Amino acid sequence: MKKLIVNADDFGRHELINKAVEQATEKGILRSATLMPGAKAFDSAVDIGRRHPELGVGIHFTLVNGFPVLPPKEIPSLVTEEGVFVDDHSAFVKKLVSGSVNMQEVRAELGAQLRKMQNTGLSLTHADSHQHMHTLPGVINVVLDLVKEAGIKAVRIPKAPLFSGEFGGIGQLIGRLGLGTLAMMAGSKAKARGVATPDYFAGIVAGEAVTEENLAGVIRDLKPGVTEVMMHPGTHNGQLIPETGWDHDFEAEFKAMTSPAIIKLIEENKVKITNFRSLVMEG
Repeated sequence: MKKLIVNADDFGRHELINKAVEQATEKGILRSATLMPGAKAFDSAVDIGRRHPELGVGIHFTLVNGFPVLPPKEIPSLVTEEGVFVDDHSAFVKKLVSGSVNMQEVRAELGAQLRKMQNTGLSLTHADSHQHMHTLPGVINVVLDLVKEAGIKAVRIPKAPLFSGEFGGIGQLIGRLGLGTLAMMAGSKAKARGVATPDYFAGIVAGEAVTEENLAGVIRDLKPGVTEVMMHPGTHNGQLIPETGWDHDFEAEFKAMTSPAIIKLIEENKVKITNFRSLVMEG
């Protein structure tokens, strides 16, 4: 059987992202989302998760481009002078490689993020991370320890096809090769620890929007097994782009999730829309 997990990342980051998640759950094919523990719209995202038990909610572990849960003074190697995380994966990787990241602080912060999620009462379906930081050496070990202790049974492995989406040149190719290698290593560790992962990943890792056309192509090319598609929906680019600092077409992804043509294509191809809970229950 062909199964598709459409996951909305960055749940809780902004009210317009939360709005898109709820509407795409009610009117579209969204059945999975990962919530950022330190995000500003966290509480309303939790309310949406409670209202919609069909939406499998996981944790979007955050070490970059966001806000910590612990007081900044407790995790000085992870935050800037302003008390927030460094802005992107490149900055974090440079700190990690140089030995400037205290892994005990990583464990403490991610543990605090997980406890905050557990305290909501939501039954967490899986774990992933903002900008795929959970695949990094050392960080993946911490994440797998935490999810095992918490009884979370699945994680994302972001091994995307090298040439998915728009091709951005040799730099993008090298980046995808690097992430693909990290993802393979993380997947092996997850398997060894008994943590489930989807069979395939179809998110576009460089941040381009998964348009209706892109999503239709994924559906037509689905293989038997479980495929996850990573998406970032929102309802108003004009507000979201400046307020998140990310030039991303949130609206296009929301449109793809709620498209009648996509829903029809799924029916025609006998694809089962699911979430990570089903992945564990059904195998």
